[in-house]
Order: sequence, then structure tokens, then C-alpha cells
Amino acid sequence: MSGAADFRTIGVIGAGAYGAALALAAARAGRKVLLWARDEATVNAIERTRRAPRLPDVALPDAVLPTASLAALAAADALLVTVPTQSLRDACGRLADALPAGRPVISAAKGIEQKTGLFTTQVIAEAFPGALPAILSGPSFAADIGRSLPTAVTLAAGDADLAQALAGALSSPAFRIYHSTDPRGVEIGGAAKNVLAIAAGIAIGLGYGESARAALVARGFAELRRFGEAYDAQGETLMGLSGLGDVVLSCASAQSRNFSFGLALGQGRSVADAAGGKLAEGAYTASILAQMARQRGVEMPIAEAVTAIIAGDSEVRDAVTSLLARPLRAER
Repeated sequence: MSGAADFRTIGVIGAGAYGAALALAAARAGRKVLLWARDEATVNAIERTRRAPRLPDVALPDAVLPTASLAALAAADALLVTVPTQSLRDACGRLADALPAGRPVISAAKGIEQKTGLFTTQVIAEAFPGALPAILSGPSFAADIGRSLPTAVTLAAGDADLAQALAGALSSPAFRIYHSTDPRGVEIGGAAKNVLAIAAGIAIGLGYGESARAALVARGFAELRRFGEAYDAQGETLMGLSGLGDVVLSCASAQSRNFSFGLALGQGRSVADAAGGKLAEGAYTASILAQMARQRGVEMPIAEAVTAIIAGDSEVRDAVTSLLARPLRAER
């Protein structure tokens, strides 16, 4: 298996805030980076200003080369795909049409495909046959990565040597990547924590206070662990950066789009208004997460409540009141 030194050029698909941040991180790790944007206008803007429109406070180094050509990504030794989960299949299909197989394709998305119930590495495997799927996830805001603030995440692949090599190639002093052979655990942590962040935001938006938020987060994490166990995730992964670590970050900060979305819902805004034109991955994940939990006999009342609120089947206050009125039982 290739070592870190063999991944000299990294392709980053998506020039949004997180894509630009990961391009910066890869450049700081000594890699040449091809940053793909969908349109020439974005590429021209980056070339002119050396800044990504969605991450304007940090200049991109010369090692980051913007492009709108998928064919140009043939020069990349590995690909980081930063598009949202529901767009991942389309993006990987386009990559498969333009590029030869055989290289690692790393998803940075945190969700589950709504239509199929597939996790992101499964989507990559289906849409880009011959690719080597991997997942990068953990407690990380684009702004923090961009400013080179200390950040730690997890990169998982089925092959231990590949996971270690990719983690080594993308790590730098301020951006530490731990490697894992448990892609499923990393994916479940990233997907489920977004739903929990919405619930935490709702509690604060309703004015229920920090104690209620802490209770929701703790019980929500118990749901996450039960779901993970049902889908063969490793317990240490769920307790690590991509599980518990990401739950702590996303459920406690208004920088989290999912928390902010829930906060707005709790304050009485509609689903459309709460989104504010920004993606909240948990809004798409909640229903499929709850459905998959039911299929495996996993009890996830918080995920069910978030699903009902987003679908308009339950009023926010009624759903949370119902959660708080659940029968007392032994904690597990």
C-alpha cells in the first residue's frame, strides 16, 4: 500500500468553506492541491483574490490551484469530496466518467443518503466503481481549520495501511488526523450528531436552558451508540473524535449550522425560514436515520421527534414535551 509520500497531489472537490479549509490543510501538510469549483466565475475569483468566496478571511497559498475541469483532477493522487451527502452520488458519478479508477476517494460529508439509506463510503463504491472509499470526519469548523487553530479529526478506510498513509499525508501540526479501520463508526457519528445538534438547538430556542440541553445530548448520544452497535460500529470509534467529539462541538456552538437550525425552530421559525438558505445536513438525515433505526429495532425517540418536527407532523413544543414526559426507566 502507498505511503504518505505517494500522495503528493490532492484533489478537493467543492470550493465551499469546508472544501477551501481542507485545501488549506492539505497545502500546509506540504501537498499540491487542485481545488475544483463547479463554475469558472468561482475559479476566476479565487485566482484573482487568492481567497475562496465562502472562506474569505484566509488567503490560499500558491500550492492551491483552482480549476473547473474534472479532467485536470487526473493529476491528483487522492480526492477529497466535500459536497453535501445528498449530492455525493452525482459528484462521484461525474468523477467516474472523467477519471480512471484506482485512487482513494475520501468523503468529508456527514450524513446518510436519503433515497437509499447508504452511508457515504457505500455511495462512493456504487457511484465510482474501482475507487478506494474513505471517510474524514470529526469536530471541525471550516473557520477554525482556515485560521490554523488546533483541530483533530479521524480518517477511516477499510484498509489500515491506506488509512494511515492518507492520514499522514494530510496531517500538519495544527490539523491532526487519527486513522481508523472503522468507516461505519465514523460515518454514523458524523450523521447522527447532526440530528442531535438540531435537538439541542431546539431546547435552547425554547428557553429550556443548559440543563435540558445537557440531558438531550446525553440521551441522544445513548441513541447514537445503540444505532452504531446495530450497524456494527466499533464502540471506541463512537466514543472518539468522530462520535462523542463531534457531538460535543455541534451541540454546543452556534457556529454549527445544525444547532443554529434547531435554535431557530425552537424560537418559532418555520423549517424554511430556520434553514436561512444554508445547508443543515441533519434536516435531511433525521428521517432516514429514524427509519433505519426502526428497521433494526433501535429505539431513537429524539431522532423520531426531530423527524416529526421537520416533517410538520408535530409542533416543536409538543414534541419536546413528549420527550420529557417519557416513562422513567433505568439509564442505559
